[in-house]
Amino acid sequence: MTKPVAIVTRRWPEDNEERLKELFDVTLNETDVPFTSDQLKEALQNCDVLMPTVTDKITADVLSVENRRANMIGNFGVGFNHIDIEKAKELGITVSNTPSVLTDCTADIAMSLILMAARRVGEGERELRANNWTGWRPTHLLGTKVTGKKLGVIGFGRIGQAVAKRAHFGFDMEILYWDPMDLPKDVTEQFNAKRLETIEEVCKQSDFVSVNCPATKETFHLINESRLNLMKDTAFLINTARGDIVDEKALVDALKNKTIAGAGLDVFETEPNLPDELKTLENVVSYPHLGSATIETRIAMGNTAIDNSLAYFAKEELPNKVV
Repeated sequence: MTKPVAIVTRRWPEDNEERLKELFDVTLNETDVPFTSDQLKEALQNCDVLMPTVTDKITADVLSVENRRANMIGNFGVGFNHIDIEKAKELGITVSNTPSVLTDCTADIAMSLILMAARRVGEGERELRANNWTGWRPTHLLGTKVTGKKLGVIGFGRIGQAVAKRAHFGFDMEILYWDPMDLPKDVTEQFNAKRLETIEEVCKQSDFVSVNCPATKETFHLINESRLNLMKDTAFLINTARGDIVDEKALVDALKNKTIAGAGLDVFETEPNLPDELKTLENVVSYPHLGSATIETRIAMGNTAIDNSLAYFAKEELPNKVV
């Protein structure tokens, strides 16, 4: 039986690449340099399944390339805002993603950002590495206590709930949340979570606001200047979802003006580029998109992308179909 032809746009963990070689006639990206638009178009013309990542901008123009061969996109990642889903649907292209397997590790990163930002850990480490620490003193790098505070979660799906679990059971935090869905009581009662009617109320009442909703047209700049201005001046914004959910310019202004106490960010609007202020301001902790970056999780993501693609070619129901 002829193997499906696959093109993978970035390097995957070695275990995944070996499995790809067994199951597909695969071309790997040995350079690990992101594909250009022209390379993505050429790939779609020469494979049965394209396996991209968040770094690949699969626009309507890319999808509309003449003589396209691929009708399957097996995305490596849970987010798919880098793919024009409406155009894919219009053209009859199947798109899958890799949810669930990265829930715990992304929630872990969110909690680490809460702790890093509140307790000024980054500032302390920089001081230590620069040999500027002069020793313990009562007023040195005083941060904010996390235990017992109010955590507001915007988007109470898998990851939002996992963050709430860690915060509630690990740090005795009170959980507030907003979600467009009215979730079952058995989901919310385990964390004693209280649903607020608006995002504005979450911003007003919370000591930490964790962004955990998907990136869609509706959530673009969901956290904007007016909502940042509603937050307490002692509160922190945490984003492990997608960068464009937060208006980055408004966030920089809020951090510079001390409208909020600080922020912890794992995602940015135009990755890998970000405003200089988010690299230099002391009241922000910035990670280079580490949410799912564990060996176990990345291997699981690769296997999920492979399984989705195999199901497509076997004409079976895809475990994680987007469209």
